[in-house]
Amino acid sequence: MTKSFTKIWLGGLKRLLAIQSEHIRKTTKRTGLRPARAATPARATTKLAAKPAVKVRKPTTRGTPPARESRVRPRAAAWATGQWTRSFHSAPVPAGRLVNHLSYGLYVPADRPTTQMPLVVMLHGCKQSIDEFAEGSRMNLLADRYGFAVLYPEQSKHAHAHRCWNWYDTSEHTGLAEARAVDSLVESLVEQHGFDRERVYVAGLSAGAGLATLLAAHYPERFAAVALHSGPMFGEAHSGITAMDVMRRGSRHDPVALVDKAVDVSTYPGMPAIILQGDDDPVVAAVNAEQLAVQFLRLNGLVDARGARRDGQLREERRAGVVVRDYLQAGRRVVSVYRIGGLGHAWSGGDDSVPFHSAKGPDASALIWDFFRRQRRVGAAETAERSAATRF
Repeated sequence: MTKSFTKIWLGGLKRLLAIQSEHIRKTTKRTGLRPARAATPARATTKLAAKPAVKVRKPTTRGTPPARESRVRPRAAAWATGQWTRSFHSAPVPAGRLVNHLSYGLYVPADRPTTQMPLVVMLHGCKQSIDEFAEGSRMNLLADRYGFAVLYPEQSKHAHAHRCWNWYDTSEHTGLAEARAVDSLVESLVEQHGFDRERVYVAGLSAGAGLATLLAAHYPERFAAVALHSGPMFGEAHSGITAMDVMRRGSRHDPVALVDKAVDVSTYPGMPAIILQGDDDPVVAAVNAEQLAVQFLRLNGLVDARGARRDGQLREERRAGVVVRDYLQAGRRVVSVYRIGGLGHAWSGGDDSVPFHSAKGPDASALIWDFFRRQRRVGAAETAERSAATRF
């Protein structure tokens, strides 16, 4: 039986890697470029090596349109004008480990004070680097425009050979340890830069969305809202084999019962969520988005223990192949679901010359920020003060 389960797991992993290889092949044929290492965003600095800042030559402005992605280096992330810093954070050490260094990239817009600046945490998917995620999603360009910082934690290859977050393993030394490390990193940077505690948000793609859900469940006082793109539903998987099964078929159990088992809903403070999913995703079945929606309706008190809606209003519309469902409470969007026709396992409306990003569909980054900017975790500063008083 163990041997057959292993074959299932390896088969699923091979399919995932084949999808990436096919995407890179098609991109190379379309652009005439060889696959290259991701470009570093503008004005990059690092605390790890004493190298001069990377300077990117900006295009001339005479008769040219506003900066956008390019088929040659540098791409969209490099057009950003702020500062990109790569460093690492010494997170709490889980049982069985001697050190727990979490690498990350931090993007801060130029000429803006960081005090009371919003912070968006971006969690990459499998087989991605933070540079690729920044380029493909173009979130840094939105940060320049709207004045928020962007944090990109990076999974270590020592923790997973393909840089997948262990979202399904909620043990103290794996999945929860990774969530705790990200939470610790966010706290450290909020203290250092004075970011607005009431406007810290987390978004993730695929395995990153899985970890984002774990963070939302266990650290709700930290985040004001969550965004899940192509993410697995929560609470069903507890191993690599069951994770692959959930991704392919969704949960075999009641999503509400699973979230009630994992979270004390009676004391949970709520978590606004935006969920995006491609209908043609061969890696994460679209049913996961529907089950995630039910789970976050439960976490926000809009459905009861049987899954029946007990509060709020539903607004549904179609926009050029995209089905949008907004669940509102007192006129405010609490849960939004975007089902995107024709989209595979990729970030919607991104730079499709970067793996796991697609030009198809609406701009996911813009949709996510538009949802985030309307949410605030009131009282987050007071909660942090009480927590600090307890520690010392």
